[in-house]
Amino acid sequence: MAPSARSDPSPTLAQLQELHSIAQAGLTYTRDPYDRERFGRLRDLTAELLAARTGQDAAEVTEILRAEQGYLTPKVDVRAVVLNAAGEVLLTREREDGCWSLPGGWADPGESPRMIAVREVREETGREVRAVRLLAALDKAQHPHPPDLWAVYKLFLLCELTGPETAHTENIETLESAFFAPDALPPLSLGRNLPEQVRRAVELARDPALGVDVD
Repeated sequence: MAPSARSDPSPTLAQLQELHSIAQAGLTYTRDPYDRERFGRLRDLTAELLAARTGQDAAEVTEILRAEQGYLTPKVDVRAVVLNAAGEVLLTREREDGCWSLPGGWADPGESPRMIAVREVREETGREVRAVRLLAALDKAQHPHPPDLWAVYKLFLLCELTGPETAHTENIETLESAFFAPDALPPLSLGRNLPEQVRRAVELARDPALGVDVD
């Protein structure tokens, strides 16, 4: 018999995310107390395996998963793609890891993707923009990001500067911001964006005829 293409017998991240989804759905819809106990145990076991897969603390992961309520759906990450007159892309340096990313973050209820992109640019860089159009809607699991606890959809929106260039505004999330040529990117925060994603977003921003990338 031919050897398996995957020698690691441990569950994949996608399999663990599916187990978490099954456990959360059971806790949401099951009324039988014994079944709820079983689904709760499945969730906690999944948390332990997720912690081992991602290198995070097992107790912290268990607490995070226990805090989830309702039917589990992918989280949404919104990233703003802002170009200057020279065709350079705006990046901001994250306090968390000291690396760079497109301005953005988790989607909040009550805000549209356009609103989120504009707010994130303002909060993380001090610049004012308007959101123009969607460039890409990606499934994080389909790209070589570091392991993540969550299933995540990533939205990339083209944004245009609406005022004069300003200096970076100090804030609690980012250290600095600057424009970079797509072929001379600084070290990126790979959990947030990959070099090929940033370069592709710039390409899509420059040529509307390319349409929207969708996984």
